[in-house]
Amino acid sequence: MTKTKFFSLLFVSLFCYVTVLAHGQKSETTEIKRLLNQAGVDFNDAKYDKALESTKLALINSFVINDPSLIAQSYNTIGVIYNECSDPKKAIGFYEKALFYAKKANNDKLYNWVYSNLGSTYYFNEIDVSKGINYYKKALYYAEKINDSTEINYTRINIASAYFAIKDFKRGNEYIKDIKDKILAQGSEDNKMSINLLMGVYTKYLGNKAEAERYYDAAEKIAKKNKFDSHLINIYENLVRHYEYYGDTEKAALYKEKYDLLNKQIYSDDKLDHLNKEAIQIELDEYKIQLERVEQANENHKKESKQSKLIVILFIVIHIILLLLLLTLYKSIKLREQANYDLKRVNEELVQAKEKAEEASQLKSQFVSTITHELRTPLYGVIGITNIILDEHKELGNSPHLKSLKFSAKYLLALVNDILQINKIEEKRIVLENMIFNLTDEISVIKNSVDYIADKNNDKFTVEIDTAIPEFLIGDKLRLSQIIMNLVSNALKFTKNGEVVISADLKKIEGITYFIEFKIKDTGIGIAKEYQEKIFDKFVQIERKEEDYQGTGLGLSIVTRLVELFDSKIHLESEENVGTTFTFTIGFDHDEDKSKEIINNIEVDFSTSNLYNILVVEDNKINQVVTKKIIQSNNMSCTIVDDGYAALVALEREKFDLILMDINMPLINGFDTTRKIREKDIKIPIVALTAFDKEEVTEEAISSGMNDIMVKPFEPSKLFQVIANHIKKNENAD
Repeated sequence: MTKTKFFSLLFVSLFCYVTVLAHGQKSETTEIKRLLNQAGVDFNDAKYDKALESTKLALINSFVINDPSLIAQSYNTIGVIYNECSDPKKAIGFYEKALFYAKKANNDKLYNWVYSNLGSTYYFNEIDVSKGINYYKKALYYAEKINDSTEINYTRINIASAYFAIKDFKRGNEYIKDIKDKILAQGSEDNKMSINLLMGVYTKYLGNKAEAERYYDAAEKIAKKNKFDSHLINIYENLVRHYEYYGDTEKAALYKEKYDLLNKQIYSDDKLDHLNKEAIQIELDEYKIQLERVEQANENHKKESKQSKLIVILFIVIHIILLLLLLTLYKSIKLREQANYDLKRVNEELVQAKEKAEEASQLKSQFVSTITHELRTPLYGVIGITNIILDEHKELGNSPHLKSLKFSAKYLLALVNDILQINKIEEKRIVLENMIFNLTDEISVIKNSVDYIADKNNDKFTVEIDTAIPEFLIGDKLRLSQIIMNLVSNALKFTKNGEVVISADLKKIEGITYFIEFKIKDTGIGIAKEYQEKIFDKFVQIERKEEDYQGTGLGLSIVTRLVELFDSKIHLESEENVGTTFTFTIGFDHDEDKSKEIINNIEVDFSTSNLYNILVVEDNKINQVVTKKIIQSNNMSCTIVDDGYAALVALEREKFDLILMDINMPLINGFDTTRKIREKDIKIPIVALTAFDKEEVTEEAISSGMNDIMVKPFEPSKLFQVIANHIKKNENAD
């Protein structure tokens, strides 16, 4: 593996950064920064034991003044020293401590250093090169975030070197091809050396021996001139491989001798033994500092104890007075007994009221369930018949009457769903699910579905997603999409000739949980301050000055309750005629092993154009027409029966591939019909078609022997997918 070490490059940036901060700071921090500067000088001179001694003193003093930024810098420096001395395990431990305090300091510069060093540790020590590249990319993200051109160049060089090490020369060259000429012309000495070494490796891969040797020679001269001994070792190592590759054993042996001699000088056994002892001493110093803090806390506790003695004495005096008062209170016992009796009676009345309230709540739920079922059933017919008319009469495709009819039906369906959603949330019947999803894909789907509103209102509609957010997250993507959809729809509805932006930024990471801040910002008409608290209540619509907007007033109420399900809160900033911003933060898990498990369990779409014979059990004549038309439009044959008994007869006469079963039917309902079918040992897949909410019927549907549930109205493509999936499973089972 080709190694090109750039650890000392990080010290150059560290010195500059520390020097700038030194002016105007307290004397304690000035000494710490001087120690860190000295450590950098000793490190570049290969005096690693002296560099470690200076850094250890800096770490102790940083703990004393409790400065997380300086603590992180000290741990980072110690990690660099141990990694350079071939002890990657200790180095990683110190880098992780540095990362912990960098998060406390919330310092993007520190993030850049630590992630870059972690990448180098995993890469140069051949622990996990791919993991090293990922850390480098995180470092590049923060370098670009703070717009540090020096760190950007260093990190891109490191990434290129890592890709070269795994023989991915094409991808590695992408990171240096547009900066190498500028660096060779006017870059720093260490950058020039690194680029020459990388180009030597790359031109060797291209088969140009002479050009590769020119690059290696240039890198060697720069390293010798500037006494970059640790880099010179790496250059010799590459030259040994180079000449061995071309069969020049004499030159290979020469550079091997130089490599061994320099390596022995820099990494002597005495130095390494001293470093190991220093590592133990650093841990002891940490414990000592923590112990001193505990002792200080104990001393404070003693002082508080002395003060509490006086409080105890006062308490005893007050207690004696209270005992005297008890004699007076004795006379009121009878009155208290009467009061207790009255309270008991009131409590019984409250219990009865509570029972009545629970009964009323249950009746409300039953009413909502019934009314939504009764509304969805005709809506399924209205939407379906409208689609049939549009399919059969293309000349009516632009009819304003049909468009109005379809819009009205969908608007009424959305209202029904909103009412049902509010009812579920209030009764705490919503449980968040864990599904794997790609945040960019989910937001793109939302954007595509509402682009027509943006076009209609002449709005600029953009999406901004933080590149640090992992590709796959685990959580309830459906609830998240519902939140964003409601907020974006509102933003577009109340913005004309303006701009709407959806943004997602990674705020913090705790274990495997990534906390993402979402913002939906618009430049619309805004919300007056006196209405900003009211808009989250149910059925609230603010009076608009310019025009009347349609809506039920349920959208933001649903959003608020869904955000609370994620243990979060939604924040509003708005100014009239300027715009509105909604902000909320949700934590999603990122676990590669769990993601793979969920992906493997995702149901595959076996949609096909095969000719299947479907039995539809449905008593509503209009719904029969709609369902039959949907099925036949996909080249499937369809038989319609009015009730469950007719379905049993049809199954005896004809072979079907799948049954679509209505639940609410006269004579015999869908559940009982399914049970009778299963009693006959008929294993044909049965999918429930119902206007009831899925959660209300799932348990009984499964127990009766049904395979799946489709809630009306539904998308035809979803129905075809469900049909194909279950038929395919049944065929495989046979």
